Amino acid sequence: MAPLLRNRGPALKCCFASITRVLATLADIVVVPRCLACRDRAERGAALCQGCRQGLEWIASSCPACGLPGRCSRCPARSWAFDAAWAPVAYAGPVPALVRAVKLRASRPAVELMAAAIVARAPEHMLSHTATLVPVPPDPWRSRVRGTDHALLLARSVARRTGQPVAQALVRSRTSRQAGSARGARLQRDLGMVACGISISGPVVLVDDVHTTGATLHAAASALKHERSGRIAAMTFGRSI
Repeated sequence: MAPLLRNRGPALKCCFASITRVLATLADIVVVPRCLACRDRAERGAALCQGCRQGLEWIASSCPACGLPGRCSRCPARSWAFDAAWAPVAYAGPVPALVRAVKLRASRPAVELMAAAIVARAPEHMLSHTATLVPVPPDPWRSRVRGTDHALLLARSVARRTGQPVAQALVRSRTSRQAGSARGARLQRDLGMVACGISISGPVVLVDDVHTTGATLHAAASALKHERSGRIAAMTFGRSI
């Protein structure tokens, strides 16, 4: 009996795969697509409904150093390890819901919307073919629990549109809680970020979902600068204003 089951193993796997595809197709037909932010009905495959898409707060002009709207009189980036920062939208309105959907469920529609917005509006030097996209690694404990690496998903989606290389050149050496932490404490603790020693030629663009205090991006840039010299920019989807 056991050899017979072993011989049928590939056939059973094929059958299960076919059933899974059929069930997924039925789900696409039966389940009503919902906006990730307001839960109203949305177009199939869309992350947001039309109303929430119109609620995105686009940053028309920002400081090239820190990514905040307008020009900074006292720019917070003067002590940061990265050379430039940019994001297309403010972290407000429907953006937090998009970020949660990517972090918690690896939502493909949300990732694609975020990547498309970045590619449509990013400064030319960040999308240059000579620039390598380096995703900022997530907290290792949270990554294991969630089963997702949101920055890697975003970097790969951007790369599919631009043809840029992606290098997982950073890891986090330990778990640290960031929410609610003072910026000074985060700057010190997040230096647990470690470069993997991967050789990268040309400029680097760090990729993450949201730029808040800048502590994580600073730590990532600091780790890379131990391995190499050259321009390091930070590119995120949302910017905390």
